[in-house]
Amino acid sequence: MKEVHSYWAYLVLAILVFAVINAIIGLTQKKQFTDKDLRIGLFTLIVTHIQLLIGLAWYFMSPWFEALTNDASTVMKTKEVRLLAVEHPSMMIIAIILITIGWSKHKKKTTSEAKFKTFAIFYGLGLVVILSRIPWSNWF
Repeated sequence: MKEVHSYWAYLVLAILVFAVINAIIGLTQKKQFTDKDLRIGLFTLIVTHIQLLIGLAWYFMSPWFEALTNDASTVMKTKEVRLLAVEHPSMMIIAIILITIGWSKHKKKTTSEAKFKTFAIFYGLGLVVILSRIPWSNWF
């Protein structure tokens, strides 16, 4: 499960970066918001939600959850363990909430500029949050 979560994360990052760049280009070049842009945003939403489900399944099977439930004070005192047991899961949930809000808000917008701006802001914030709490040492 851990391997699936790790490999799927590469896909999530690639698609999320692509969606943010697409939104910024659409906004700055004043492009028309098309079905292609809608699909990019939707596919990004779906892929991140799948990652959330995989991550939650892995988390509740992981030693980090067990450590947190058995000895929370020790977990919170150790930087590396705290990252995996508390910071990474909570920040990823926040990032996916931001992405979901961006998807929901864009549907209410009527202009292409507003749709691109919404995606750029919320998907971009989600990307920043994700990048801030990836356990990089476990990836390489």
